[in-house]
Amino acid sequence: MKTANKFYKWLNYTLAAFLFAAAMLSTAAAQITPSASSKTQLMFVQSAEDLKVDAAKNSFRLVNVNQQTLYFSDRPQRIAGHLKMADYLAEWAKAEGPDNFSSDPPNAILSVYEPGQPDSTVVVVKISHPVVDGNDLVYSYKVIKGTIPSNGGATALFIDSIGVGGGAGAGFHGVGVGGRGAGVR
Repeated sequence: MKTANKFYKWLNYTLAAFLFAAAMLSTAAAQITPSASSKTQLMFVQSAEDLKVDAAKNSFRLVNVNQQTLYFSDRPQRIAGHLKMADYLAEWAKAEGPDNFSSDPPNAILSVYEPGQPDSTVVVVKISHPVVDGNDLVYSYKVIKGTIPSNGGATALFIDSIGVGGGAGAGFHGVGVGGRGAGVR
């Protein structure tokens, strides 16, 4: 029962962090020029059971990361779905357009539930160089705002957007042109 209570508490904190991230991204989107705001932007969420940080190497490890990365968009298309880890990582290998992960690594919000802490720790980071290591996913990072914990518990990573014409390209999961509908793979 105690574990279930911790999980629900973590879930509430993660939801709060998600709403915080969505509000920040929406505020940023409101400042974009009208022609740019008409593009669909995909945002991503990864969850893991634990977090391990190697500050000397500026890397963090999402321990037992979920092998499905969630993606979603805001208005006007409201797209949502799942990506297999291999498909997500393939987006990092692409170098198409000016707005892609490989040439312009995304910012992300790292939300970590640290056991014994009343609230989750929220840190804004720039992530790069994802590497799969068994059931874990390792990122290089640079802290933008906040203090990254040395370890944690349940973790969620809210990754900034990638747009049509970036690494995702037109037609990616229903974004842009192409025969696939929203969220259809």
